[in-house]
Amino acid sequence: MNYKEILQNAEVKAFLLKGNENLGVLGYTDHSEKHCAIVADHAGRILKAFGYSAHEIELVQIAGAMHDIGNAINRKHHGEYGALLANHILEKTELPLEDRVAIVSAIGNHDEDTGCAVDVLSAALILADKTDVRRNRVRNKEKSAFDKHDRVNYAVTNAKLKLNPEKGIITLNLQVDEKICTMYEYFEIFLGRMMMCRRAAEILGAKFKLTANGSKVL
Repeated sequence: MNYKEILQNAEVKAFLLKGNENLGVLGYTDHSEKHCAIVADHAGRILKAFGYSAHEIELVQIAGAMHDIGNAINRKHHGEYGALLANHILEKTELPLEDRVAIVSAIGNHDEDTGCAVDVLSAALILADKTDVRRNRVRNKEKSAFDKHDRVNYAVTNAKLKLNPEKGIITLNLQVDEKICTMYEYFEIFLGRMMMCRRAAEILGAKFKLTANGSKVL
């Protein structure tokens, strides 16, 4: 089983679709299948770079593919709801109980309001999820109607997650158009997430750094 197969699961697709529709009504950026595929891929890349096993990479990719299904129930506590839904879906597969529990735990701890990194799977999932900042996550194309979340995401013209396991550093490099969004606005939205990334990097034996427009910020 791999994350691409999980993303084709009828229940996963349905929950992600409904969750993304709900968040669209509430004014949130894209949390679709595309976002989950990106998170799954990046989470796997993080564990691979830091020398974790192919099995652990597979598990974190599955967690990444499913991590936002709880939005179909409610945005608040969507991590916990998503964990319960994921358990229900995965128990129908041949996945061993220990692996299922590890995936569910990662999903249940990925949201900054209620969770934190508790192991390498949750750490990689958090880092991949919170660093998926990009212009095309903004749904509303009318700039005059942007709220601060839209402005912050739209202002990021380029974002790269750089992994340096030799030096033990994980860096998010951002290019931010400050005509659209000030750095103050960026941190108003993302400071909590970036601090969560710092904790997650520590679980992997690394330090998390953030640069914006070539300057170190965190």
